[in-house]
Amino acid sequence: MGSSQKRAIQNYRSRLSERGLARFEVLGLDSDRDLIRSLARRLAEDGPEASRLRASVSQTISGEPPKKGGILAALRRSPMVGADLDLTRPREEGRKVDL
Repeated sequence: MGSSQKRAIQNYRSRLSERGLARFEVLGLDSDRDLIRSLARRLAEDGPEASRLRASVSQTISGEPPKKGGILAALRRSPMVGADLDLTRPREEGRKVDL
């Protein structure tokens, strides 16, 4: 391999590491190639969808039951926290129904 090719690879890998990415090799079935590539692509986006996907895959692989309090944690992250909403409803008798 020539020095220019080595330098190009080194520059490419340094640009990847600046973005927080790493190149690595995995072994798997040939039929899973597209699945693994799409999974890696989604995880590299590093948004909320990637976080959910990462948590789901980690939980599936570890075999542990889901942590309790997930709904409560999501509600605490809500932008409506501290909005002082009045959610009370007036009590009404309703209408008469002739059966």
